[in-house]
Amino acid sequence: MTLIATATQPRFRTGLAAALCAALLGACASGPMATINGRPVPATLKSADGERAAFTWHAVGSQVYECRAGDQGGWAWVFVAPEADLFNQKDEKVGTHGAGPYWAALDGSRIVGTVKARADGERPADIPLLLLTAKSAGAPGRMAAVTSVQRLNTEGGNAPASGCATPADAGKRVKEGYSADYVFFTARNT
Repeated sequence: MTLIATATQPRFRTGLAAALCAALLGACASGPMATINGRPVPATLKSADGERAAFTWHAVGSQVYECRAGDQGGWAWVFVAPEADLFNQKDEKVGTHGAGPYWAALDGSRIVGTVKARADGERPADIPLLLLTAKSAGAPGRMAAVTSVQRLNTEGGNAPASGCATPADAGKRVKEGYSADYVFFTARNT
């Protein structure tokens, strides 16, 4: 298997991302519709009425793809897993994000998610925005009470447009750099 890094990973923009995260968190927690770069979050990605935004972490990493034979013949990049570090508003590493998908805090708490809804990213190169249901799968801690997750403000991460076309490409892996904001929701009574 060949592993190729094909894109530069976007880096956390401390001031802008922190301001966006704070605005998003405040908007979600206080009731009015949150925005993404001044636009409303799609209604399909709205959290449940009984949930509140608890915290937002910024992810910087890669989306991993592998070249595989397609169901209809031909070859296609198939998503394998995310590999990302998670940062708080102070740009401190607070956890990791990986296959499952899972999000793990440095305190040992961990959640796994299931995609509930998706919407297109802002640009064709951006991975989709998501709403995921979540359940605890680790120790007590920061993540234990999380019930759902929004992936917003995605940048990059989609599979490349070329490089997977022949049997010689089979098994080739690429890492496409991406960044995103993950908004973690808990029940309103927690």
